[in-house]
Amino acid sequence: MPTSRTGRPPAPRAPRRPAAPRLARENPVLAFYSRARRGWDRPLTAYYLIFGGSLLITVLGLVMVYSASQITALQMSLPGSYFFRKQMLAAVIGAGLLLAASRMPVKLHRALAYPILAGAVFLMALVQIPGIGVSVNGNQNWIALGGSFQIQPSEFGKLALVLWGADLLARKQDKKLLTQWKHMLVPLVPAAFMLLGLIMIGGDMGTAIILTAILFGLLWLAGAPTRLFAGVLSIAAVLGLILIKTSANRMARLQCLGATEPQSGPVDCWQAVHGIYALASGGIFGSGLGASVEKWGQLPEAHTDFIFAVTGEELGLAGTLSVLALFAALGYAGIRVAGRTEDPFVRYAAGGVTTWITAQAVINIGAVLGLLPIAGVPLPLFSYGGSALLPTMFAIGLLIAFARDEPAARAALAMRQPRFGRKRGAGGTGSGRSPRRWNTMRLRASVARSSGER
Repeated sequence: MPTSRTGRPPAPRAPRRPAAPRLARENPVLAFYSRARRGWDRPLTAYYLIFGGSLLITVLGLVMVYSASQITALQMSLPGSYFFRKQMLAAVIGAGLLLAASRMPVKLHRALAYPILAGAVFLMALVQIPGIGVSVNGNQNWIALGGSFQIQPSEFGKLALVLWGADLLARKQDKKLLTQWKHMLVPLVPAAFMLLGLIMIGGDMGTAIILTAILFGLLWLAGAPTRLFAGVLSIAAVLGLILIKTSANRMARLQCLGATEPQSGPVDCWQAVHGIYALASGGIFGSGLGASVEKWGQLPEAHTDFIFAVTGEELGLAGTLSVLALFAALGYAGIRVAGRTEDPFVRYAAGGVTTWITAQAVINIGAVLGLLPIAGVPLPLFSYGGSALLPTMFAIGLLIAFARDEPAARAALAMRQPRFGRKRGAGGTGSGRSPRRWNTMRLRASVARSSGER
């Protein structure tokens, strides 16, 4: 047996442990999915989706309004940035409304329901008074405010129906009255029909369709039985069919579905067909921002109802899919807020706003794609029009307030430390976390003094 230098026998070596089996590598796709799923389930996900999605849609809309409206403004002997400046002014005012709505408590939102409804009805009645109401493209639904500024009261009727209907259904649910079909329909349906009547007097069927969608959304959230829901839907369908049959303009729009030539028989489908031309010529990545051809007088309403077509021509399929993804994220976040709350008013209001924005986006984009008749409704937060932008941004502020008011979201926001003015951690510098940047010089000064330097 070999010995060591000291003459002692060497110590026996411990038996080598068998190597631990290597863990199988996790599938990167599954790992990414699990991380995304955990991030998606965080309490503030809906808040970030609503705020970030609406901000991106609005900013991209401002860019496209500037690009799509330049030629129209020059043709009207106006500066090229004329419509953009008006839209920017509306966006700034709308941002103030959004911040105000996002900071209001739920009680104040409910208190505003009746004043907003009364104001909307009063303004919609003023539209029909000669000398006050203004007709645009054959529809009498505008009020002149002086100069080039006009307001469309029917846009505020959407917000009024959402807030008032949500407050009404919430109060009836608290009293256990929604189990009776009479209380579910009255006075919600008569009030909605009154708003629809005031709108249809001016001939604006597009806005009437959006209000009908909001009404159906509120009834569905209230748990209307299938028979009741189908009955109201049948009545609305019959009235809509009568209104279409009695208007040559609406019949022509219906006949332009699937048209591939500007003149399809006796019907003029110029706008619908040139919208398809704009989308088809965009390709994958578009012709470039500002390089649209159809906006040079070929495509009517390029900066309002058909701005999505110009977006497809200049930004291509990538741009249009990005817009669709933003609206899908906004719709998902609204549904999530409505589904996770225990407050009935928040559920009805969030569901009504989500129905409003989603239905209007689907109708506008469907008309541009040639899948739906042209209804003359703008793309929310995207198309030119201050009257549509202001109530929509206030409604987005409602969703932000509701998303922040979720119990889990409130707890997550309460745990977040302020970024400015305080140190991280309750224990100051002794908590183990570094102080804020502006405290660095103070810390260096104290160290210098302790070493005898001045």
